Amino acid sequence: MVAQRDRTGQPVKSAAGQHMAVGDGRYVAVMRYAVNIPPFTDVARVVAIARDAEEAGWDGVFLWDHVQWSKERPDVHDPWVLLGAIAQVTDRVSLGTLVTPLSRRRPTMVAKQLTSLDHLSAGRAVLGVGLGAPDDLDFGDLGDEADGRARAAMLDECLGVLDGLLRGPIAHAGDHYQVTADLLPRPVQQPRPPIWVAGVVPNRRPLARARRWDGVVPIGAGELLTPDGLAGYLDGEGRQGWDVVAPWAPGVPADEYADAGATWLVESTWPATPGWEQEFHDRIRRDPAAD
Repeated sequence: MVAQRDRTGQPVKSAAGQHMAVGDGRYVAVMRYAVNIPPFTDVARVVAIARDAEEAGWDGVFLWDHVQWSKERPDVHDPWVLLGAIAQVTDRVSLGTLVTPLSRRRPTMVAKQLTSLDHLSAGRAVLGVGLGAPDDLDFGDLGDEADGRARAAMLDECLGVLDGLLRGPIAHAGDHYQVTADLLPRPVQQPRPPIWVAGVVPNRRPLARARRWDGVVPIGAGELLTPDGLAGYLDGEGRQGWDVVAPWAPGVPADEYADAGATWLVESTWPATPGWEQEFHDRIRRDPAAD
């Protein structure tokens, strides 16, 4: 069962956020729907897609976070600047990155960016994090750490530092980061905005990492994740109060993902095909809950 929207078009949400009591002691998923936009096109187009997604009834707008993605697709804009612009033309949708590779960013700067977005959006910010890819083009070629295991260690430490900075104050001395700070203002959301952790299926380490935070973003290895694949990966880890942010395979009913443990379904695109911008823009102009 997937909870539907109320008459105003707003998603029906419980206080817990992802689940709703149905009267007999059971809980069902309150499915939310998001678009994940590659900011590899004109900035006005990205903002327009986001605005139209909210008008169509989507619950979240997220942006890819890269410096370089493909030699054939060199135009890449900064997601945090764009999210600030999107916050000004939307009122309801959650906003964030899917996903930010924390190893390339200072935790103090991410804390400031996330907090500023949370204030601009009146408490709608979400942070998705992961290792990032491709290793060479988006990391090694730029002088950033290209080794995945090293980036994973940096990610784990940075998450702890970032959590401390958002709650403040913090004094931290670790292998990769040394921070003594009390950053103000605090985020609108308390104790901080949600943090979701991404990982490629079937790797179990990202799932273990995500258990310490607010949600997991499973990514299919070269293909979209099916409901059966999601259920097998979670292996019972979907639980009340924890977001499971799944890619939405075309034509698969939302309730199948809900049964597998998903609380969010994310529509995205592959931005290597000519004309992808218009096709994606047209696709998100529909109400996702109607599918």
